[in-house]
Amino acid sequence: MPPGHGSAGFPGVPPMPYAPPVPGGAPYAVTPGQDGPGSGDFGPPPPQPERPEPVAADPRAVPAAPPAPAKLCVACRAGRVDPDGYCENCGHAQPRERDHMERELGPVAAVSDRGLRHHRNEDAFAVSVTALPDGSPAVVAIVCDGVSSATRPDEASQAAARAANELLLETLPRGADPQQAMREAIVAAAAAVDALAERPPGADPEERPHHHLNAPACTIVGAVSAGGLLIVGWVGDSRVYWVPDDRSGPAARLTEDDSWAAQMVAAGLMSEQEAYADDRAHAITGWLGADAYELDPHTAAFTPDRDGVVVVCTDGLWNYAEGAADMARAIPADAAERPLHSAQVLVGHALDGGGHDNVTVAVLPFAVTRQGAGSAYDAHHRT
Repeated sequence: MPPGHGSAGFPGVPPMPYAPPVPGGAPYAVTPGQDGPGSGDFGPPPPQPERPEPVAADPRAVPAAPPAPAKLCVACRAGRVDPDGYCENCGHAQPRERDHMERELGPVAAVSDRGLRHHRNEDAFAVSVTALPDGSPAVVAIVCDGVSSATRPDEASQAAARAANELLLETLPRGADPQQAMREAIVAAAAAVDALAERPPGADPEERPHHHLNAPACTIVGAVSAGGLLIVGWVGDSRVYWVPDDRSGPAARLTEDDSWAAQMVAAGLMSEQEAYADDRAHAITGWLGADAYELDPHTAAFTPDRDGVVVVCTDGLWNYAEGAADMARAIPADAAERPLHSAQVLVGHALDGGGHDNVTVAVLPFAVTRQGAGSAYDAHHRT
């Protein structure tokens, strides 16, 4: 066997001793008590087992990947992390994958963080870019907030975000009306969350099981920039804000909460300040889930007349920047050029404020190709 190769030609096996043949000599074998050739005490070698012919390596074979390095604890930086996610040295629970998530995809970016008080992140998001039939881009941002009082809220938000995003990516390139596509995306998200609920034996699969209390549930809010339009859609109390780049015009909130406080204000029973100071303020009146009484997706279309950024977020952020002017002050001035950085800054703003909830925000720059006057946006259609 040539020097430097292991047994049977496999790497990693210590090489066998190598003895050069005796020039012009016959094969020989050394047995205990013998000194080998020239000792005067040797005879014909014993029969040797036949060695198999070497087999050439299959060029199609993929070499095994080296083992992954042991993951170190983020707390003590010394202990190994066991399969359950705990440090073998100090016992510290390691951050889970969803505790902090970031994604940047061309002109849109999103960040989600567990916050400082919750034991898990129940928010989810999806961002994507596709093309309309004329080749112009369509940019999508979906944000979902799991209802903590329901079961498996983290699964609900993830299922809703994924389903809404997939439907938009399917329908927009076919030329669907963006506002109708947004509505259908919310319906698809609701169906995905409904499917997570366990139905009793014999229940009608077509019936919305309102009696399924505590079924998985979440809110949803989304924005689509397509063909010069800004489309928003939502169910629940997650929000969309518009912030102009030059800040010469006013920022605006483009959604209306499905919440107790919003109902009180809409009915003229309380001022906005009074309503949101009430302990019942954040009780939502609309959500996705098998125990929702009815599905009432809201959609609206706008035609901004100047460049700006769209902020799509859960209440984990807007609790610390509730007014549109507050949001405009919190987001960096160069948000259009650095959407991921801006999303990170906004999440940091919420964490600095206390981080009482999960925090998720998507930043979607919106550029117009024409100049106009008047307000920063014009309502095109609302349902």
